Amino acid sequence: MPTTQTFQVQGMTCGHCERAVTQAIQQVDPAATVQIDRASGQVQVQTTAAREPLAAAIAEEGYQVTA
Repeated sequence: MPTTQTFQVQGMTCGHCERAVTQAIQQVDPAATVQIDRASGQVQVQTTAAREPLAAAIAEEGYQVTA
């Protein structure tokens, strides 16, 4: 059963950043639904994956995950 997880991500400044974060998340869970509010740095993910691998995937792209 998918759950919604919210991450606070710093460093997203453009559409390319949003695509990089989305693709990183979807490598962990290809069925994940990702919504990004770049202005607030909030990333909402509807997923069945655990939080830690998702946060690690975002961090691997060079973004700081604070929540």
